[in-house]
Amino acid sequence: MGKEIRISYDKEGDILDISLGLPREAVSREIEDDLFVRLDPVTKEIVGFSVINFEKWFAQVKDFKQLPIEGDLRFSETGA
Repeated sequence: MGKEIRISYDKEGDILDISLGLPREAVSREIEDDLFVRLDPVTKEIVGFSVINFEKWFAQVKDFKQLPIEGDLRFSETGA
C-alpha cells in the first residue's frame, strides 16, 4: 500500500508542498527550476516535493481538489 500524501499551499510564499508519509527530516535538492525533491538523508528515499512560484507554473489549472496522480517515485543520482 502507498503512503499518505499530504499537500499544503502557502499562498503568501507561493509554495506548494507535497509530503509522502509522516513528516521527517529531509534534505532538499533542486531538480528543475523551482522544483525541489526532498530526500531522507540516510536512505535517499523520496519523502516529498516543493514547488516554488507555484501560481506561475500552474496558473492554467483551476481545480486542485481532484488531481489524477499515480506513480512509482524513485531518485537516481545519475538522472537515469
